[in-house]
Amino acid sequence: MAPRMNLFYWWAKDTAQGTPVIVKMENPDFSILEIDGPDAAFKPVDKSRLKNSKQVKWVLLLKANRAVGCVAWLGASLWGLLGAIKKRLIFKQGVGFASEKLGKGWHYLENPNLYIPHTYDIQGLFQLFYVAWLEFRARYIAPFVLSLSTFCIILFLIQSLDRLILFLGFLYIKLKKIEPTINGDPSEYKDLEGEARHYPMVLVQIPMCNEREVYELSISAVCQLDWPKECLLIQILDDSDDESIQLLIKSEVSKWSQKGINIIYRHRLIRTGYKAGNLKSAMSCDYVKDYEFVAIFDADFQPTPDFLKQTVPYFKDNPELGLVQARWTFVNKDENLLTRLQNINLCYHFEVEQQVNGVFLNFFGFNGTAGVWRIKALQDSGGWLERTTVEDMDIAVRAHLNGWKFIYLNDVKVLCEVPESFEAYRKQQHRWHSGPMQLFRLCLPAVLKSKISIWKKANLVFLFFLLRKLILPFYSFTLFCIVLPLTMFIPEAELPTWVICFVPILMTFLNILPSPKSIPFIAPYLLFENTMSITKFNAMVSGLFQLGSSYEWIVTKKAGRSSESDLLAAADMDMKSLIQPQINRGASETALSGLTLLKEPTVSKPAKKTNKIYRKELALAFLLLTASIRSLLSSHGLHFYFLLFQGITFLLVGLDLIGEQVS
Repeated sequence: MAPRMNLFYWWAKDTAQGTPVIVKMENPDFSILEIDGPDAAFKPVDKSRLKNSKQVKWVLLLKANRAVGCVAWLGASLWGLLGAIKKRLIFKQGVGFASEKLGKGWHYLENPNLYIPHTYDIQGLFQLFYVAWLEFRARYIAPFVLSLSTFCIILFLIQSLDRLILFLGFLYIKLKKIEPTINGDPSEYKDLEGEARHYPMVLVQIPMCNEREVYELSISAVCQLDWPKECLLIQILDDSDDESIQLLIKSEVSKWSQKGINIIYRHRLIRTGYKAGNLKSAMSCDYVKDYEFVAIFDADFQPTPDFLKQTVPYFKDNPELGLVQARWTFVNKDENLLTRLQNINLCYHFEVEQQVNGVFLNFFGFNGTAGVWRIKALQDSGGWLERTTVEDMDIAVRAHLNGWKFIYLNDVKVLCEVPESFEAYRKQQHRWHSGPMQLFRLCLPAVLKSKISIWKKANLVFLFFLLRKLILPFYSFTLFCIVLPLTMFIPEAELPTWVICFVPILMTFLNILPSPKSIPFIAPYLLFENTMSITKFNAMVSGLFQLGSSYEWIVTKKAGRSSESDLLAAADMDMKSLIQPQINRGASETALSGLTLLKEPTVSKPAKKTNKIYRKELALAFLLLTASIRSLLSSHGLHFYFLLFQGITFLLVGLDLIGEQVS
């Protein structure tokens, strides 16, 4: 017979329970054994009764029968539990589940007493609590989530429309082959052998701070610019607080100075205002008044020798032009998945946003580097200010309000790096998204009081700041990371499929089209952008409400990678230096010996790379994965796959498994 399911059945040694079983052996050679209880067979008996081994075999078979009965009972119980879940969640049968959708069956709330159990057992108590939760959810939580989701969907559609218009403008530029034009003859800047009197005076600035990995590349590239030496001055604006790095940069400057390059090393004793303070200090020098234009490069940028010849001619006979901006290209864009995804974002930014705004509005945000400014435009706009961490956008907005025009050159490219670790990329994105909101608070009164047209004011306030800097991170984080998983537990506010799938895929495809080689990464790009929304949202709130993190400035970590042509040129220069060694006359013997020790490779253990843990990303990963399980049980279909893969992406980012790890 099947065993009783009494928990005390197995260890109640003193109490004999169960029905006695009598086993009769058909073979007359065996005796009859009576078992009174579960352990009767193992009680002390006469040794003569245990001589037959088959008796023990039958007892063991009875034990096995009892074990099989337990397993069968557990299987039946589990099957019944799964059947109940199936009835409640999939077929929406049972208390409350017939009314999961809004307007379908909520009439039972009018008379909740019908559902109050008459017997106060445990199951009835849980049922009572569940009905109370459904009522509270329907009256208070669901309307709020519905309103929030509707608001976010409207913002999502507005931002998608803006992106679509930008892309149509990009296609129009490509089809019509619209390009900025140079007034006059551009060939007059190609011959350096002739007189230099028609060449304008150009100041080149390289602001840097503890850039051990890249200082040599940028200084070398700038010193090889194809421009008359008497019309060019290079300022190395070093804010490093490491004396060894200062010594290395001084040596590099001295080396190029010995070759006849007009190059100056500047180091501030009081390092205030970060990059803006550094540039402001450099522009206060007396000799700056002799120069007409200033080209700015960050420490990891490597312009080609003809950069000035491709940009400066656009200023000729164009007195309203204040800025010429070049495009960035990346030497390490194929280094890992993180750099590939960044390349998609930046290609869209330059090819679509910058180019369309430059052609149709003559205005866009200065990228802080790889651009040439008319010094008069900087001075008329108030110069560099230290009030935000986005000094480049600040000066661009003020110059636009003063009537200066901008030109973007998509064909002029400057090589640089993108961050290879998620930690460096995260800090960079925080600065890029907190600074604009901080600037918006500061410059809004000036925008409203300016003399520019109403259309330009609307474009500056609504499109440039609110839509692309505030609304985008807000709806991206709220809609896809908060509202969507909540709708799995609040079915009244379920999001339609086109919001979850079709429109985001279309917008992602438009984003990725300017870099067609990255189309295979469309799915990781969509998921990663939603994952980055938490960082951008946090930065936006920090800048908007002037929190402490909005004033942080952390130099983006560089790897110091070079292109193949740069490596070949460096090798050629090293060979020449071996054949014709030069003496650095500007340094003492002690300094030279110290510099030699700094440059000598030291044998040391490689820095151990560790994974950082990002708690916010992991918390959202838990929420999304939990919502995906609820979606699976509720048969939501497409919502389940989105929540699952988005949750996995948050988990990978939270465990720092994308990009290089931090040393």
